[in-house]
Amino acid sequence: MVRFVCGFAPLLMAGCMSLQTSGEPAADLLQINAEPPANWTRATAAPVEPDIHWLASFNVPELSGLVSEALTQNSGLKAQYLTVMASRQQLAAVRGRGLPNATLGLSSTGSSAVAGLPGFEERRETNAFGVNANIGWEPDLWGRIGAGIDASVNELLASEADYAAARLSLAAQTVTAWFDLNEALAQERVARKTLSARDRARELTERRFDRGLASALDVRTTRSSVASAEAAIAQRMAASGNAARRLEVLLGRYPATEIDASANVPALQPLSDAGTPASLLVHRPDIVAAEARVVAAGFRAEQARLALFPVFNLNASLATNEDRLSSVFDPSRLAAQAVASLAGPLYSGGSLRAEREAALIRAEAALERYAATVLNAWKEVEDARAADRALLAQEEALLRSLEQALLAEDLAERQYSRGLVSIFNLIEAQTRRLNAESSLVAVRSGRASNRVFYHLALGSGLAPTIATNK
Repeated sequence: MVRFVCGFAPLLMAGCMSLQTSGEPAADLLQINAEPPANWTRATAAPVEPDIHWLASFNVPELSGLVSEALTQNSGLKAQYLTVMASRQQLAAVRGRGLPNATLGLSSTGSSAVAGLPGFEERRETNAFGVNANIGWEPDLWGRIGAGIDASVNELLASEADYAAARLSLAAQTVTAWFDLNEALAQERVARKTLSARDRARELTERRFDRGLASALDVRTTRSSVASAEAAIAQRMAASGNAARRLEVLLGRYPATEIDASANVPALQPLSDAGTPASLLVHRPDIVAAEARVVAAGFRAEQARLALFPVFNLNASLATNEDRLSSVFDPSRLAAQAVASLAGPLYSGGSLRAEREAALIRAEAALERYAATVLNAWKEVEDARAADRALLAQEEALLRSLEQALLAEDLAERQYSRGLVSIFNLIEAQTRRLNAESSLVAVRSGRASNRVFYHLALGSGLAPTIATNK
């Protein structure tokens, strides 16, 4: 099956028709040569609409407030919002240029001259007052002006969709940064637990050394492991500081590393379906923006084609020039003139036709970008689903690994205290537990971040309570 872009939205149909009226094979340009499945790959539940309350799915109360703060305080998002507002004003200007225009001018001149025979000169002063008014209008006989307005409307729609995508992206970045901060703090907590375990082993070894049951090598080894654990803590503290500052900047705060976090990464439920591949076309802001740009490009192509047609202009003017100001506004003294003209391009060196061809090529490029955006969106959702399955399998395996590592560490510590194993066996058991616990924290954080990416890939909206810049 071949999907046609024209079938996705009425606005796009308008853009498609504008390409067809220009004589181009629009249908050949509007194909996406990929057939999506009826549902996402390896779906496990009935399809539903994307969850607009996806923040609540993490069961982390702080997220709503953090995202709300980011959406209202982030300077980058504010700048994009102001860009949208400027685009709205620009559209108003484009519409205004299609309406009749009028100008009014007032003038006043004076002169002084000396006349008469020598000895009998007389200075004569004259004043002149004038008023002129002009009204001009270009009726949109062929629809060229209207096509330009429609193009600007859809360019504004694309800009607004870009802003919606930026809001969703900022929300995702904020949530991901929160999870990164909690992961860093959790890793720091693991490092401190490791230091405690290493220090216990050092104390035990030094007592055994005092009784002649351990060698100097064992003592040196345990002291080295303690120092290594201290270095690991410093490294983890640096990472948590960087994560905190990154989040604070997203929130529009000064990066002072003052934000508090619980060091807990949420344990997530298995992923369920949300929508179908086809539903993504109306939920993803970047796809909506690409679609609007296709429509706009179609209208630009139509506008370039209609530029080859004659232009009809209506102009009317009123003017007078009197020596008294009171006479300027006398209706009987006003001179009126109305002119209608029809002018068409006779020779332009091929520039108009070249501009038309360029507009058609840009329209075709917009269609290709749309197709690429759709395919990439489908890929992102499939990637997120596949990653969640892999991360879930890792999480389950690491839970089993950590359970056994904790038992092994406890056993090794008891056996070492009785002299049944060497210090290297104890350190190895501690290291295995450290790696398992650290890996579990990383995988859970990665799965949480991937869940955020999944909602972002679906174009899931935000709960109505989340504040915006609008």
